[in-house]
Amino acid sequence: MRRWLPWLWLVVVSATAALSAPAAIQEKTPKKRVRIAVADPAEAAKDPDFAVQGEYVGGSGEQKLGAQVIARGLGEFEVVVYQGGLPGAGADMTTARRFKAARQENGSVTLQSPKASGTLQGGKFQFQQTTLEKIERQSPTLGARPPAQAVILFAQEGDEKNHWDKGKLLELSDGKFLTVSKTGNIRSKQKFNAFTLHLEFRLAWMPNSTGQARSNSGVYLQDRYECQVLDSFGLKGENNECGGIYTQHKPRVNMCFPPMVWQTYDIDFTPAVFDDTGKKVKNARATIRHNGVIIHENIEFPRETPGGQKEGPTPGPLHLQDHGDPVVYRNIWIVPKD
Repeated sequence: MRRWLPWLWLVVVSATAALSAPAAIQEKTPKKRVRIAVADPAEAAKDPDFAVQGEYVGGSGEQKLGAQVIARGLGEFEVVVYQGGLPGAGADMTTARRFKAARQENGSVTLQSPKASGTLQGGKFQFQQTTLEKIERQSPTLGARPPAQAVILFAQEGDEKNHWDKGKLLELSDGKFLTVSKTGNIRSKQKFNAFTLHLEFRLAWMPNSTGQARSNSGVYLQDRYECQVLDSFGLKGENNECGGIYTQHKPRVNMCFPPMVWQTYDIDFTPAVFDDTGKKVKNARATIRHNGVIIHENIEFPRETPGGQKEGPTPGPLHLQDHGDPVVYRNIWIVPKD
């Protein structure tokens, strides 16, 4: 029997290693990020990360700082710090510094960087020697009232049916709003040439998603030219991000507010001009304000954007894109210019 003991020992060791291996592998396996898509602010507030994400300002003069804290899900965050304040409110965008941060056992969130120290807790961000406090900005055009000559596209229940093809209402804890989710896109029944548009939208809470999968929608002018709607809070501001003219123009500054904050687009649009032969002789143009700040000034559209109808001399509807995310809209009106 003795000559079998070494083999028996090897079997026992191998079995023990096999049993312990899954636990070791499990420790190294990244946390799984399940898609979260919440349109209701009361539900979003139940996530402890929601109270941390957002905008912070502190300091004064040359020492003034702004910070945007982006929730990345599962207690992880990205923090962007700017000299001078926040985007559109004094920030020097060339000074942007980005840090990773994570929630600790005591509930605070700390920067994970050897280059800077910082702690977020209780609505304050202690960054180095500067204390920043959380704020919630509001667009100066939020709640803008339509003039007498405006065409009201959405202001109350019933408008989703009266003024939109495939329009749909979503009832949330704070009201009933126009939604694009699971509609396959909605278009206004009325068509327009030149116009001024006011529109308000709110991005969903989707902390586990990134890029084009994070609260995606879009506003198509004349059903041809898309101004992107996306949760690109804290990002650099590209032509496929919030305020971008898809594939054509990036915004001057990324004015995207945090998710679950109402935002505004105010757009002056002039359509393309075609001669009698159907040849385009002038490009369509637009000036766009995002949350009150000009992000595009008299830009030209050389062609329709992807997903838009082909350019032509005819008027077109306002098209709100369904990209599968529960983005909601309200207070939509247009003043025709012709």
